[in-house]
Amino acid sequence: MATELLTATGRRKNAIARVRMNPAGKGKVMVNGRTLDKYFFTVEQKINTLKPLVVAGMKDTTDISADAMGGGLTGQAGAISLGIARCILKLNEANRPMLRKAGLLTRDPRAKERKKYGRKGARRRFQWTKR
Repeated sequence: MATELLTATGRRKNAIARVRMNPAGKGKVMVNGRTLDKYFFTVEQKINTLKPLVVAGMKDTTDISADAMGGGLTGQAGAISLGIARCILKLNEANRPMLRKAGLLTRDPRAKERKKYGRKGARRRFQWTKR
């Protein structure tokens, strides 16, 4: 099973990522056909994406290929991170405690709150005038 290609899905906000992991790789990470550095601009997004590999100690030994769609770049980074964590879990169940402790196995349920009627946004009210 070590040479097998592992797949998993990750979600965050409105973003969905299909992640494929090759455990017998050289540490190459591709997102939507581009390298990680060309796809994500901020350092925080890059770190967040690769966090499961760093925690499991597999950063330089696995190849990652991800197809991310929907949402923004931060949501896509979180979705890819969850997908990678799930792939690592499929590879070796013994990694569960360290991934769980780092909070990488829980899907972040936070999403944009819907706009309500009579309001300017989800919570912001229209300006009140006395006269």
